[in-house]
Amino acid sequence: MARAMNPATHPSSALPLLRARRVVVKVGSSLLVDAEQGVPNSAWLETLAEDLAALRVRGQEVLLVSSGAIALGRRHLGLSSARLKLEEKQAAAAVGQIRLAHAWKDALELHRLSVAQILLTFGDTEERRRYLNARNTLSTLLRLGAIPVINENDTVATAEIRYGDNDRLAARVAQMMSADCLVLLSDVDGLYSADPRRDPAARFIPDVHSISLDIERMAGGTTSAVGSGGMATKIAAAKIAIPAGCHMAVALGREQHV
Repeated sequence: MARAMNPATHPSSALPLLRARRVVVKVGSSLLVDAEQGVPNSAWLETLAEDLAALRVRGQEVLLVSSGAIALGRRHLGLSSARLKLEEKQAAAAVGQIRLAHAWKDALELHRLSVAQILLTFGDTEERRRYLNARNTLSTLLRLGAIPVINENDTVATAEIRYGDNDRLAARVAQMMSADCLVLLSDVDGLYSADPRRDPAARFIPDVHSISLDIERMAGGTTSAVGSGGMATKIAAAKIAIPAGCHMAVALGREQHV
């Protein structure tokens, strides 16, 4: 059973999450998918589902933005090359999206949480009529107690009109839904002055209060075999979420019960 947490026992950096009425959590492919097997990391996913249930115990609304469809689908189609063509990504997403939805359904329903799948395209958040329709659907799902699991509709998105990463999609969802807190779960624990895997002198930056050119220069690309984002996309997400009044955290997600 999920347990509610006491804000008094947590550091001040956790207070925006603990006090949030509505939270968006983004999960990267490198966390959700076992890169060697091409299957969901079920044991880790079950502990995350328990954490999300704990948010619900506190009376908080939760929206998930989940990567992983392409990573799950490519192995089943025998697509082993590192770089896929657009049509191969779309085919892999079509196969993987079913598996991704089932993985979330199985994990969350253990805590009696209803799950809804939402596939968005770039136009759904950028065109006013479609934006309002998407927001109404998500609001209704939250009102009815469901947890929306959101992903970009990679099966129809084109190279020219797409997000290409779920960090920015998560930020647009947070903006659209007036979320109080956005948590980007990643294979890194936050922003460094340089890539810590290449530069042992890299400094950890615990708090960022404004996105300056120096901050943007610190961001690099992804080093994950299955992910499409990187720190640069997380900085871009911050530039969307923070002006909308949403706190944002980049957090290391590999630990169980993150």
